[in-house]
Amino acid sequence: MADKDTGIKLHLLEPRATEKSYLEQTNRIYVFPVKKSMGKQEIAKLVEKEFNVTVTDVRTLIRNGKKTKYSKGKHAYPGITHRQDKKFAYVKLKKGDSIKVFDEPEENNKTSAKEAKAEKKAKADKNAGKEKK
Repeated sequence: MADKDTGIKLHLLEPRATEKSYLEQTNRIYVFPVKKSMGKQEIAKLVEKEFNVTVTDVRTLIRNGKKTKYSKGKHAYPGITHRQDKKFAYVKLKKGDSIKVFDEPEENNKTSAKEAKAEKKAKADKNAGKEKK
Protein backbone atom coordinates (compact mmCIF):
# COMPACT_ATOMS: atom_id res chain seq x y z
CA MET A 1 0.00 0.00 0.00
CA ALA A 2 1.50 3.33 -1.07
CA ASP A 3 0.70 6.85 0.05
CA LYS A 4 -0.84 8.99 -2.73
CA ASP A 5 1.00 12.21 -1.82
CA THR A 6 4.55 10.91 -1.48
CA GLY A 7 4.38 7.56 -3.29
CA ILE A 8 6.14 5.96 -0.31
CA LYS A 9 5.07 2.59 1.00
CA LEU A 10 3.54 2.99 4.45
CA HIS A 11 5.58 1.63 7.37
CA LEU A 12 5.01 1.74 11.09
CA LEU A 13 7.89 3.65 12.62
CA GLU A 14 8.68 3.34 16.31
CA PRO A 15 11.66 5.11 17.87
CA ARG A 16 14.11 2.88 19.73
CA ALA A 17 13.72 3.06 23.50
CA THR A 18 17.25 2.41 24.74
CA GLU A 19 19.65 4.23 27.06
CA LYS A 20 21.77 5.49 24.18
CA SER A 21 18.75 6.78 22.25
CA TYR A 22 17.47 8.43 25.44
CA LEU A 23 20.74 10.39 25.72
CA GLU A 24 20.51 11.36 22.04
CA GLN A 25 17.04 12.84 22.61
CA THR A 26 18.58 15.68 24.62
CA ASN A 27 20.00 16.85 21.26
CA ARG A 28 16.63 16.27 19.49
CA ILE A 29 17.99 13.15 17.76
CA TYR A 30 15.75 10.07 17.53
CA VAL A 31 16.80 6.59 16.42
CA PHE A 32 14.56 4.52 14.14
CA PRO A 33 15.11 0.99 12.78
CA VAL A 34 14.31 1.17 9.05
CA LYS A 35 14.39 -1.11 6.01
CA LYS A 36 17.76 -1.40 4.28
CA SER A 37 16.28 -0.21 0.99
CA MET A 38 15.03 3.14 2.38
CA GLY A 39 16.88 6.35 1.53
CA LYS A 40 17.38 9.45 3.66
CA GLN A 41 14.70 11.49 1.84
CA GLU A 42 12.18 8.66 2.24
CA ILE A 43 12.91 8.39 5.96
CA ALA A 44 12.58 12.17 6.45
CA LYS A 45 9.21 12.32 4.66
CA LEU A 46 7.91 9.32 6.58
CA VAL A 47 8.91 10.69 10.00
CA GLU A 48 7.46 14.12 9.19
CA LYS A 49 4.16 12.62 8.09
CA GLU A 50 3.81 10.09 10.91
CA PHE A 51 4.79 12.32 13.87
CA ASN A 52 3.91 15.83 12.52
CA VAL A 53 7.42 17.21 13.10
CA THR A 54 10.05 18.94 10.94
CA VAL A 55 13.18 16.93 10.15
CA THR A 56 16.43 18.88 9.74
CA ASP A 57 18.97 16.06 9.33
CA VAL A 58 19.05 12.30 8.72
CA ARG A 59 22.06 10.03 9.24
CA THR A 60 21.93 6.33 8.48
CA LEU A 61 23.92 3.41 9.80
CA ILE A 62 24.07 -0.25 8.78
CA ARG A 63 25.12 -2.64 11.54
CA ASN A 64 26.57 -5.88 10.26
CA GLY A 65 25.02 -9.09 11.57
CA LYS A 66 27.02 -11.05 14.15
CA LYS A 67 28.58 -14.42 13.43
CA THR A 68 26.80 -17.30 15.16
CA LYS A 69 27.78 -20.93 15.45
CA TYR A 70 25.35 -23.72 14.67
CA SER A 71 25.37 -27.48 14.82
CA LYS A 72 23.06 -30.22 13.58
CA GLY A 73 24.16 -32.71 16.20
CA LYS A 74 27.13 -33.64 18.33
CA HIS A 75 29.59 -34.14 15.45
CA ALA A 76 27.52 -33.42 12.35
CA TYR A 77 27.99 -30.32 10.19
CA PRO A 78 29.15 -27.65 12.63
CA GLY A 79 29.47 -24.25 11.02
CA ILE A 80 29.18 -20.49 11.25
CA THR A 81 26.37 -18.36 9.90
CA HIS A 82 25.55 -14.63 10.09
CA ARG A 83 22.57 -12.78 11.52
CA GLN A 84 20.84 -10.24 9.29
CA ASP A 85 22.28 -6.75 8.87
CA LYS A 86 20.20 -3.94 10.43
CA LYS A 87 19.80 -0.35 9.30
CA PHE A 88 19.14 2.53 11.69
CA ALA A 89 18.29 6.16 10.98
CA TYR A 90 19.37 8.97 13.32
CA VAL A 91 16.80 11.73 12.71
CA LYS A 92 17.38 15.28 14.02
CA LEU A 93 14.30 17.45 14.51
CA LYS A 94 13.76 21.21 14.36
CA LYS A 95 14.17 23.08 17.65
CA GLY A 96 10.93 22.88 19.62
CA ASP A 97 9.72 19.63 18.02
CA SER A 98 9.76 16.35 19.93
CA ILE A 99 8.44 12.80 19.79
CA LYS A 100 7.17 11.23 23.00
CA VAL A 101 8.94 7.91 23.48
CA PHE A 102 9.53 7.52 27.21
CA ASP A 103 6.84 9.84 28.68
CA GLU A 104 3.65 8.22 27.35
CA PRO A 105 3.59 4.88 29.22
CA GLU A 106 3.96 6.57 32.62
CA GLU A 107 1.04 8.94 31.94
CA ASN A 108 -1.16 6.13 30.61
CA ASN A 109 -0.41 3.96 33.64
CA LYS A 110 -1.39 6.74 36.06
CA THR A 111 -4.70 7.43 34.36
CA SER A 112 -5.50 3.77 33.85
CA ALA A 113 -4.75 3.03 37.53
CA LYS A 114 -7.20 5.76 38.59
CA GLU A 115 -9.83 4.46 36.17
CA ALA A 116 -9.30 0.89 37.38
CA LYS A 117 -9.84 1.95 41.01
CA ALA A 118 -13.02 3.81 40.06
CA GLU A 119 -14.37 0.79 38.14
CA LYS A 120 -13.50 -1.55 41.00
CA LYS A 121 -15.33 0.70 43.46
CA ALA A 122 -18.39 0.89 41.18
CA LYS A 123 -18.52 -2.92 40.87
CA ALA A 124 -18.21 -3.29 44.64
CA ASP A 125 -21.11 -0.86 45.13
CA LYS A 126 -23.27 -2.80 42.64
CA ASN A 127 -22.48 -6.11 44.35
CA ALA A 128 -23.31 -4.63 47.76
CA GLY A 129 -26.68 -3.42 46.42
CA LYS A 130 -27.53 -6.89 45.03
CA GLU A 131 -26.68 -8.60 48.34
CA LYS A 132 -29.07 -6.34 50.28
CA LYS A 133 -32.04 -7.34 48.09
